[in-house]
This record gives sequence, C-alpha cells and structure tokens, in this order.
Amino acid sequence: MGSHRRLAPTGFDRGATAAVGLFSVAAALLGAVPATAAPQDDRRAEVDRLYTEAEKATEAYNKADARTDALREEVSTAQEAIARQQERINSMRDALGSLAGAQYRSGGIDPSLALLLSAEPDDYLERAATLDRVTTHQAGQLKELQEAMRDLAQDRAEAAGKLAELEKGRKAVAAHKKTVERKLAEARRLLNSLPDEERADHARGSRSGRTDLTALGGDAPASGRAAAAVAAARSALGKPYVWGANGPGGFDCSGLTQWSYAQAGVGLPRTSQAQSGAGQRVSLSEARPGDLVAYRDDASHIGMYVGNGQVIHAPYPGAPVRYDPVGMMPVSSVTRV
Repeated sequence: MGSHRRLAPTGFDRGATAAVGLFSVAAALLGAVPATAAPQDDRRAEVDRLYTEAEKATEAYNKADARTDALREEVSTAQEAIARQQERINSMRDALGSLAGAQYRSGGIDPSLALLLSAEPDDYLERAATLDRVTTHQAGQLKELQEAMRDLAQDRAEAAGKLAELEKGRKAVAAHKKTVERKLAEARRLLNSLPDEERADHARGSRSGRTDLTALGGDAPASGRAAAAVAAARSALGKPYVWGANGPGGFDCSGLTQWSYAQAGVGLPRTSQAQSGAGQRVSLSEARPGDLVAYRDDASHIGMYVGNGQVIHAPYPGAPVRYDPVGMMPVSSVTRV
C-alpha cells in the first residue's frame, strides 16, 4: 500500500489556526492582540472579579458585625433589667416572708378561738382588724410578686432569644471574615504573579471610567455638614484600605464615608447599601460635594463626590484612599445626606 507524506503546515496556516483557537469574533473585530497577553489579561480580570467579590463579602461582614454590636447592646440592657427585676422580687419575697413569719409566731389559730381565749376582747378585735388589713396588703403583694415573676420569665426568654441570635451573628461574622480573607489572598497572589508593567497597567485601569461623567455641571457649594464631611474625607487621603475598618487609621469604602460624616456630627449606617438609602436621591448630573455615590447594581461600593467630576473613596486592598473619576464604574445611585 502506498503512503502519502503530509505536508508541514505553512506559517500562514499555523497563524490562522491559532487565531481561531485563541480569539472570539469580537476580538477579531477589534484587531489581533499578542497571544501571550491573553493569560495576563485573564489574570487581571480575575483579580478585579476577586476584589469585587471580596468587597461584597466585606459589606456582608460589616452588616453582620453591626447587627451583632446592636444585639450585644440589647442583651446587655436586658440583662441589667433582669438583674434589677430579680432584686425587686427578692425584696418582695423577703417582705412576704416576714409577714408569714409573724403569722406563724402568733400561732395562726382560729379567730373565734382566739377571741374566746383573749383576756381583753376589745384588744383582740383591734388586733384582728389590723391583721385583716395586713392580710389584704399581703395578698396584694403576693399578686404583685407573681406578676413580677411572670415578667421576669418573659424577659429572660427574650434575652435568651437575643443571645442565640447574637451567637448566630458571631458565626456569620466569622464566616464572612474567612470568605473575605480567602478572596483577598487569591487576588494578591494573582496580582503578584503579573509582571511589574502589568501591575502598573492594572492600577491605572482601575481609575478609568466614562469620560462623559467626569465633568459634571455646577458643583454648587456644599452645605455646612457636607463641607465638613468632604474636609474629613480629604484628610484621609493616602490612608490604607483595610477591610472592615472605619478609621481613623484605615478604611474600607463604607467605613470612609461613615467616618467622614461622623466628623461632621452626622451618623450614617455601616454598609454602603444602607448608606445609599440614608438621604435624598438625586441624579448624577445634580451631584454636589458631599453627596454619596454608590456603585454597581447592588450598591456594594461607595464613595464621596467632592466636585470636578471626582470622588474620594477607599478602592481596595493595596490602593490607598484616593481621588478617582466619578464614572470609574457603573453608578447605581447618588444620595444627598
């Protein structure tokens, strides 16, 4: 049987085959890119994805942590009230015990028999009237004691429920913490695996945004408290991103805005989702310095508009508090506190 020698593929054939295998139709329309860039682009995209997921997990951690703190205060208040109620019940028991003891010492005999045995009937009748009043008072005290004990049992049951919820919250906080740490560690590993130039490109890319949103109109002067919050945010420029932190040494995104407004005497919720609903919604074109700009559909990131088309925000680990274009990522809402 005759054999046929396969011809070696030409350079053009090899290039065409590789292009089909490596690029989508969309990439082909945009023009060819070096094949070696794809893995690094994938790693950069994965770093961004991990940072986004870590930030969402951080918000979940902050929410659980804030709820746990609130429950801890509620439990402490309930326990103090229970202790006071227990002291009151103990006092009431002591008083009732004294009355019961006095009755016991008097013999507790039948009143008609006591009258017959009494040398001074008039004295007995007076004592009997007093005893009747004491007995009526004692019955009232006993009823009050029973009501107090029912209230105490109810308070204890509610406190036990809050303690159980507190323990559940602690476990949730610990779970969210592990999730954040795992995603951040993986993001750092991938980022460190990129060449220096690629890491620099990634840092520059994280600041990019829609240029049509970086020159808003007006920039009317901020109100007194908004101006104070902007000043506080500017004082935090250069501070490190620390997940779960709300200053003053480090911040996550919602921690920065919460801390900044706290310096202006305004209390904000802990999470970016809650902060996005903590005031009046305005359009992006109406944004003024001090307004809170929430990003992504789930409002998992937030920054403070400071004018000139810029926000101050805490971006992600390794990137300090800084200025960035307001359109650096999709805006979900603008809130005026």
